Amino acid sequence: QAQLVESGGGLVQPGGSLRLSCVASGLTFNTYVMGWYRQAPGKQRELVATITSGGSTNYLDSVKGRFTISRDNAQKKTYLQMNSLKPEDTAVYYCNARFYSIDYWGQGTQVTVSS
Repeated sequence: QAQLVESGGGLVQPGGSLRLSCVASGLTFNTYVMGWYRQAPGKQRELVATITSGGSTNYLDSVKGRFTISRDNAQKKTYLQMNSLKPEDTAVYYCNARFYSIDYWGQGTQVTVSS
């Protein structure tokens, strides 16, 4: 049974940084595209960033230059480094693993940006 577990969320002031982590188990990690999504209250879930096994990345326009996604295939981990955080980044952040039509999700971690 595949499982994704996120950690690293919390409360941070505007301009601050957080690093989210996601550890995977029960799947062949290096065959999956890993991603981070977020969902703010009253809004649809949106794609924040993705990274292929080879390291190709893709970002939501509003986080480009502030967020960095990375992965460690040996440890089956994915990271999201978030810098220069803004109040509009407040959301529940979800880790995703995708292989063609197969999708796995973590339980989510809350990120709150507020003074």
